[in-house]
Amino acid sequence: MEQDGIYFHNVEVLVCFGMVPGVLLQRFPEQVRLGLGQGDHERGRFFAQVSTGCELRFVTDAYFFRLSLSSYLQDTHVMIYCGDFLHSVHTIEAGKVTTLHIEVPVSLQNSAPWVKEGHRFDSHVWRVLFHKQSCGIFCELDTFGHKVRPPKKEEQPQKRWLAYGSSITFGGDVHLASNVYVQQAARRLGVDVENKAVAGSCFCDACMIEYLTGKKDWDFCTLELGINMLNRFAVEEFAQRTRKLITGMLASRPGCPVAVITAFPATPCFDPQPDASQRVKFEAFAQVLRQIKAEITDPSLHLIEGDQVLTDVSGLTVDMTHPSDDGHALMGVNLAALLQRII
Repeated sequence: MEQDGIYFHNVEVLVCFGMVPGVLLQRFPEQVRLGLGQGDHERGRFFAQVSTGCELRFVTDAYFFRLSLSSYLQDTHVMIYCGDFLHSVHTIEAGKVTTLHIEVPVSLQNSAPWVKEGHRFDSHVWRVLFHKQSCGIFCELDTFGHKVRPPKKEEQPQKRWLAYGSSITFGGDVHLASNVYVQQAARRLGVDVENKAVAGSCFCDACMIEYLTGKKDWDFCTLELGINMLNRFAVEEFAQRTRKLITGMLASRPGCPVAVITAFPATPCFDPQPDASQRVKFEAFAQVLRQIKAEITDPSLHLIEGDQVLTDVSGLTVDMTHPSDDGHALMGVNLAALLQRII
């Protein structure tokens, strides 16, 4: 969405906020967010508030500007880019307005044209990328009298990736916003990624299916399915929910690739007992997705096995489910190679 000369990427709605002057960057409409949950598990309603992967994007001829931001609930950080070139990383304190004084980087500005050409983003596009700790709040952009405009289409990636999944797609345990595997893969593919993951709550809820299938602005999508549903759904209901989402996405954008990703290697499949219930169910969930792929003849549907993406389990943190920064980097490289063949 665009407002006041700024393009708010991965943002569905801006919500006025009372504690500090500004607007919350929200990835989902409120009716979707408040419809998430299974029984007493409604954590998705607050994780859906979090601004993971949200960006402010704008172009200005100002030599410097001041950007005022805040954070709701917890401190977070933002990464500022000139196109694909990292400018700086900043901590944004919760409940306070942090004003950043940002200047045009002279070294980049004075570099030969070839240095700035051929990247995903034009180097004149300022990008402010939010991390996954909290809800980002935009307060003000002061360009000291210079004009501000949203980036033009040709100044941004031409292909758009829609990513739905668990806390791993959401950002898991990474320490920098740019390290999330979808960000890593998007950079290698030269595409834009819209992160619609919901930590701990990738349940294929009816409201989420309606929302995702109603979006028409993506060129390909990935659906990372399984790990969040393991403890709360029978195999039959997992099959019903995932089939409805997958068929809905295929019908939503005919001809656009839909890549289903089985659960990445995690705690259940490391049980030393082959017949342990969770290990068996983990495999059964993966088999459901394989069966759906086998039954649907649409050539736009693709299946990616989770262990094709996380190929080294030492890329996990010691909780044996969430990848580390190193693990996400590996996953980004592998997934980019797999998606390249598809898109």
